[in-house]
Amino acid sequence: MAKSKVFITGVAGFLGSHLADALLAAGHEVVGCDNLSGGYLDNVPAGVEFHQGDCLNRDFLQPIIKGTEVVYHCASYAHEGLSVFSPFVVTQNTYGITLAVLSVAAAHQVKRFIYCSSMSRYGTQPILPFTEEMPPRPQDPYGIAKYASELSVKNICETQDIEYAIAIPHNIIGARQKYDDPYRNVVSIMINLMLQSRQPIIYGDGEQKRSFSFVGDVVDCLVKMGFAPNVVGETINVGPDEEFVTINTLANTIALLLDFRLEPIYMPDRPREVKLAACSATKARKLLGYKTKVDLKTGLVDIINYIKKRGPKPFTYHIDLEIINDQTPLTWKDKIF
Repeated sequence: MAKSKVFITGVAGFLGSHLADALLAAGHEVVGCDNLSGGYLDNVPAGVEFHQGDCLNRDFLQPIIKGTEVVYHCASYAHEGLSVFSPFVVTQNTYGITLAVLSVAAAHQVKRFIYCSSMSRYGTQPILPFTEEMPPRPQDPYGIAKYASELSVKNICETQDIEYAIAIPHNIIGARQKYDDPYRNVVSIMINLMLQSRQPIIYGDGEQKRSFSFVGDVVDCLVKMGFAPNVVGETINVGPDEEFVTINTLANTIALLLDFRLEPIYMPDRPREVKLAACSATKARKLLGYKTKVDLKTGLVDIINYIKKRGPKPFTYHIDLEIINDQTPLTWKDKIF
């Protein structure tokens, strides 16, 4: 693999920082940016040329993207449930920032653009697991913004003769995940609460089902997508299709690992939440040699150790609700977390 100069948006975030580690280890030069709204400054690996700023600011992006060959766009307000009640800020920081980064990348003629989309693009489907050939049916503003971003990536990259690939990571877990955010990251929220001797809050009946992806397994695929010739123009689910578990099972597993007496607090369903969501990894196995190396329990232990080391934190309501009514979850409206 030839060594390249790579740019990562969201490099202080959970996924972006792990990706930077892997690219640096492979000998690439890494430049990255982050506005620190969803990450921690100490996530940024040594060796990254780091720039603090906002992806909506094209003037900020121009000099730092110039000269890079591969762009990984990881940054996003990945707040799917919140997007129903704060659609403007979430979509501006999902679709809006994608167009800003794409615009600058195209202006500087980068060689390849890798977009990190979301399983939310699929919405509710008649068949499980979700495959890349299924027509997207996003059912909340975040999912709509992610799919719209995919369409724009294809449109602009094809027009400007830029290689591209679209990754669909799903439910990623592991160390460095922001755990004091009340709007996202169910695993980290539960662990943070239990380490404070507080009961986890579960929406609906807790029978929603997901497969959780360990960050290292996802990053292995992303690194290959930046350079492999066989992925150009492809959309690929990245993550396991094993261990399809309910949120109730997830809570019980965490409680057992923490030796915590579990008595969950159940709250009404969140509007627009997909009940059953799982992605097929068949295409990733074929094109990227994907293999699930880390199982759910091992991944949970990794997060537990990380949060224990940093210390549990109170939750910070850092994004304002735009729509407050009787459908808005009380957890956010009344700041219950």
